[in-house]
Amino acid sequence: MESFVKDLVKKAKKNSYLLSTLNAEIKKDILFKMADFILQEKEFIIQQNLLDVKECERKGAKRSFIDRLTLNEKRLKEMSLSLREIAHLPDPVNQVVKGWQTSNGLSIYKVKVPIGVILIVYEARPNVTSDCVGLCFKSSNIAILKGGSEALNSNKAISQVLKKAAFSRGIDFEPFFFIETTSHEVVDLLLKESEYIDLVIPRGGESLIRKVVELSRIPVIKHYKGVCHIFVDEFADWEKALKICINAKVQRPSVCNAVETILIHRKIAPKFLPQLEEEFGKYGVVIKADEKALSFLKSASPAKEEDWVTEYLDLTVSIKVVENIDEAIEHINLYGSHHTDSIITQDVSNSRKFVEAVDSACCFVNISTRFSDGYQFGLGAEIGISTDKLHARGPMGIEELTTYKYVVYGEGQLRQ
Repeated sequence: MESFVKDLVKKAKKNSYLLSTLNAEIKKDILFKMADFILQEKEFIIQQNLLDVKECERKGAKRSFIDRLTLNEKRLKEMSLSLREIAHLPDPVNQVVKGWQTSNGLSIYKVKVPIGVILIVYEARPNVTSDCVGLCFKSSNIAILKGGSEALNSNKAISQVLKKAAFSRGIDFEPFFFIETTSHEVVDLLLKESEYIDLVIPRGGESLIRKVVELSRIPVIKHYKGVCHIFVDEFADWEKALKICINAKVQRPSVCNAVETILIHRKIAPKFLPQLEEEFGKYGVVIKADEKALSFLKSASPAKEEDWVTEYLDLTVSIKVVENIDEAIEHINLYGSHHTDSIITQDVSNSRKFVEAVDSACCFVNISTRFSDGYQFGLGAEIGISTDKLHARGPMGIEELTTYKYVVYGEGQLRQ
């Protein structure tokens, strides 16, 4: 296994230099071809995905897990569209961030360049394969992809289709690497290869991300979990607030940008909470509530301290009544995961206070937390959502997959 890993990372580093010289139009053309091939080979991909889904169902996997794993025609169309969106984006590589001339005549330019080789370790979301390939390829980075064993057939099929598309346009080197082995040892070994791998991005549950962080000798960009909040202010438009809360919890509860805790201003709680409970009841949402909220709800159970830090990833939500916006902000900063938090209000000063005081990668006003997504942000897709502060934060697109170098032109100047 050690020799396999060493050969892989050496080849990846070599190919990263080849990819960095590929011009923008060729990359764009190949990304369009990848988008076409995803749809042309949809029956093959869905067939392979079904093998994974049936095996996970046989093992009794949770509904939320099966949802993340499942591919259908709609999701494949979204994957294809995402690749097209990425293709249309301006190429970030070799863009001049700024330039200036010094007093001794040096012309200095700060230029965007690829990071190099990026290891992505992820679990059962096969669309991550195409998203990461598209974003890394557009930004001239070589991706090494290690998906979860539960999605092996799906990921392998997608990677085969994407490579087939690239090779059909004349690429004579592997534009990315997909690791087919299910051995956990390979990840442990890859995380030591700091000479060849420049960045690690884990995507999955908290246990996976913590393991990667603990073992890696390479910089890691991460978020541990998505404990996202919505604060319904006393000045909220109730109709909007109800729809946003339902969307944020119900539309796709198994993902990291689904809302997990809803905070309600005490002045509107007596009338708003029964309406919210009624709407949640239509979708079978389980409610856990603090003592104040319980007095206005019929079907809720008492929330425990651990509920405020729990990422349910299912049709369960925590509800708390707060005195004012200050208590809401304090609660979010104390219990949140610095991922995505939203305020529902018509009061401009409160919205401003919220976005300035909440310490999260994404702070929203009057929209669902489900919009915390690279595609929704117009980035084409995302390679992950970072709750770190260096070097990227929030949904990461092609801009966040570049670093920079200084290019300096002179005419023979000598330093005195």
